[in-house]
Order: sequence, then structure tokens, then C-alpha cells
Amino acid sequence: MATRERNERRFSSWEDLPNGHRRYIRRIMGRVSGYALYVKLVDADEITLSITQEIYNANGRLIAIHQKYPVDTGHQDVSESEDN
Repeated sequence: MATRERNERRFSSWEDLPNGHRRYIRRIMGRVSGYALYVKLVDADEITLSITQEIYNANGRLIAIHQKYPVDTGHQDVSESEDN
């Protein structure tokens, strides 16, 4: 189980949410272009609730979401209608 200190070391930023949860965010640059955001949501006891990877293109537009935990759903492309 990760502790708050470990999460703060591994993730570049975080925010406290009103319900006692915390959202950690880590940005990883792509090899060619774009970047990915890893978003980890934990409860007040630092128990992981979800981990999601958001993939952005070189223009900063969200193009895919990949939920990794609690259920790995694989990459889900974001359609134009969801983007607006």
C-alpha cells in the first residue's frame, strides 16, 4: 500500500478534493509528440480508488483514455462529440 509521502514523491502534482479524497497527477512526455497524464484517485486513507491514463496529442487535445484500475478497460478513443 502506498503512503501519502510515496505518492507525493511519485506524482508531480496533487489536489485535495472536498470529500477527503486526493487526486495525484503525473505527466509523461511522448517519445515523438504529445503526452500522457496518469491520474490516481485515493481516499482519505490513501487507498487507491482508480488509476487512469489520459493521452493527449501534440496540440494538447485529449485523444484517448485508458482506465487501468480497478478494471483495465483498455484504450478508449475520445470521439469528436465527446470532445465538445
